[in-house]
Amino acid sequence: MSNLVPKQPDYSNNYSENGLWEKLTQFAKSAGRELVEKALILYYAASDPDTPQKAKAIIFSALGYFILPLDAIPDITPLLGFTDDLGAIALALATVAAHIKPQHRLAAREKTEKWFGESE
Repeated sequence: MSNLVPKQPDYSNNYSENGLWEKLTQFAKSAGRELVEKALILYYAASDPDTPQKAKAIIFSALGYFILPLDAIPDITPLLGFTDDLGAIALALATVAAHIKPQHRLAAREKTEKWFGESE
């Protein structure tokens, strides 16, 4: 049965901490608060030494896809540019949810509020 599930591409080689921060600072406003906060949750979870390597591999692949300059829907495409990135990030979050700690969410929320202001 597992042979019927298509293998997902591994974008973890595209991940770098500098690349993530560059992408976030350059495209934060156009990517939107939701995507930025979710990406930061993954970043803080991956930075946690308690997060298992398998979960980190999933996180780095999703963040690598986010950083990738050429993806399924180019990020400069109005309205749709970051929908594929959000899908990859959301899937990674759902997959590693058991390893997301409250402090990961809090750190992400604080950084997002610093960039976007407090949410309503």
